[in-house]
Amino acid sequence: MNARSEVVVGIYLFDQVELLDFAAPFEVFTTASRVAARRGMDVRFEVVTLAMAPGRYQARAGLELPAAQGLHDHPPLDIVIVPGGVVDGQRALAPLSAWLRQQAATVPIVASVCTGAFLLADAGLLYGRRVTTHWEDLDDLARACPQAEVVRGVRWVDTGPVVTSAGISAGIDMSLHLVARVAGLDLAQATARQMDYEWRAAP
Repeated sequence: MNARSEVVVGIYLFDQVELLDFAAPFEVFTTASRVAARRGMDVRFEVVTLAMAPGRYQARAGLELPAAQGLHDHPPLDIVIVPGGVVDGQRALAPLSAWLRQQAATVPIVASVCTGAFLLADAGLLYGRRVTTHWEDLDDLARACPQAEVVRGVRWVDTGPVVTSAGISAGIDMSLHLVARVAGLDLAQATARQMDYEWRAAP
């Protein structure tokens, strides 16, 4: 990836996904594309919604969300975002863990929001890494993945190929950080301003 390219962001959807866990990255990356176009920058974020199979999925608050593509018919991705929510059922899905491992082998960035970190842990992607999640779930994540160093009091943790964020609204902060990482700090700051969001570049 570089600042002169199309960056394809895949966001995973499932029943009982936390709405803002999904919507915050979606808003950040699509807004960044609009801002970049206005500035004449040759960078575009294309956001695609993914699920175990194409269809409609019900967020935790009841809103239906469309997943355009399944796990095996999507375009090549540059960033994978795994939101949180009620993830118990997702943790039992061996095909999801296998897909995440496959993506991690080829995709430059795999990221989670909130309890999405548990899905990365189940796929073996957090071993030996510094990680974070929602403040209520930090102890559970430490028990679920004792090979990881669970970090408290931060909005996100970037270990290079794997990035994790704290709960819900922290997905905005992490996504802006990813915009900065991929396309530059100026675009991330301009995107935050367009969203009327007070963002700090430090976690």
